[in-house]
Amino acid sequence: MTLRDIAATRPGLVHLALAVGGFAIGTTEFAAMSLEPDLARGLNVDAPAVGHIISAYALGVVVGAPTIAVLSAKMSRYTLLIGLMTLFAIGNALSAIAPTYGWMLVFRFCAGLPHGAYFGIAALVAASLVPPGRRTQAVGRIMLGLTVATIVGVPVATLLGQIASWRWMFGLVAGLALLTAALVALLAPIDPPDRSASPLRELDALRRPQVWLTLGTGAIGFGGMFAVYTYLAATLNDVTGLAPSRVPLILAVFGSGMTLGNLVVPRFADRALMPTAGALLLWSAAALLLYPLAATNVWTMTLDVFAIGLGGALGTVLQTRLMDVAGDAQSLAAALNHSAFNTANAIGPLLGGLAIAAGYGWTATGVVGSGLALAGLAIWAVSLAVERGMPIAGRRHARQ
Repeated sequence: MTLRDIAATRPGLVHLALAVGGFAIGTTEFAAMSLEPDLARGLNVDAPAVGHIISAYALGVVVGAPTIAVLSAKMSRYTLLIGLMTLFAIGNALSAIAPTYGWMLVFRFCAGLPHGAYFGIAALVAASLVPPGRRTQAVGRIMLGLTVATIVGVPVATLLGQIASWRWMFGLVAGLALLTAALVALLAPIDPPDRSASPLRELDALRRPQVWLTLGTGAIGFGGMFAVYTYLAATLNDVTGLAPSRVPLILAVFGSGMTLGNLVVPRFADRALMPTAGALLLWSAAALLLYPLAATNVWTMTLDVFAIGLGGALGTVLQTRLMDVAGDAQSLAAALNHSAFNTANAIGPLLGGLAIAAGYGWTATGVVGSGLALAGLAIWAVSLAVERGMPIAGRRHARQ
């Protein structure tokens, strides 16, 4: 009996293999933010310029997710997952040896290209291995790789960057990506290409208003978390007065919140998907609004960072929502979810950086973030109103 035969009866093994990819992606995405001071010194740029490096990666995700999903419509998911992780490894290896700030921007953009398509296809594979009533929990298991990265991967990468060099962090991620490709090759089901699939069928998702409303909810509503997290290390140093060596502990608290959220929230989402998404947006708006008040004390800051992390389960919930409203264009819609969240990753740091540059201080990112969460809630409300206003027949058509 092969490893793939064993995995066929134990889908958790496939989920674990896919989650390792999420761990690699989460480490590079969030550690780049936590290593902002080190990147600034190493590349001889200021903090806002490092924000542009983060935004370049996010832009790569935004561009790569729909492009790859459409162009690879006829490929098997098995082959695509292995290819995407190989490309991700190459992008991070190049980032590790980037000679200048300009090249770093290029390499981070390239590293971001496979991110969204990988998560989208991985989510579809994970959901296909479990009963329909447990789809969100299956997607949550894949996202656990990303959230565990914020507990283990990011603190370790941050310490590694502080002790040795930020370049080692990107090298570590490249190795994890190659490990993921190997695990997928050994464990994931080998599916035949869908001969009925086509780029045009995938593009059909863009004709569905509920797809756009769901993407808008994530693109705006999730921006608040990124507005705060990007500048969290600097805020802990300059406002909370925390020693740099203790910053990874607070980052791990944030990751613990995200992990708990992805363990618990999907159970509610599988019963009431849209109400759960709305509750998460309200929770995030409140936690982010408290951030400026909490930042001056290490204990209140720790509690608030944990609360902000809990709101990270929104990504898992909206992933399942897109499965419901995308019809036959599952691959594109699933990948676009990560374009949306990396649009948030571009918007949040940009607006937070503008507030800091305008002289409002590091904690102004919390107010900016709360505003973004409330704006996402407004889009969610429009989506809910449109859905409830649809006749039953029309609602079923939107989900087919």
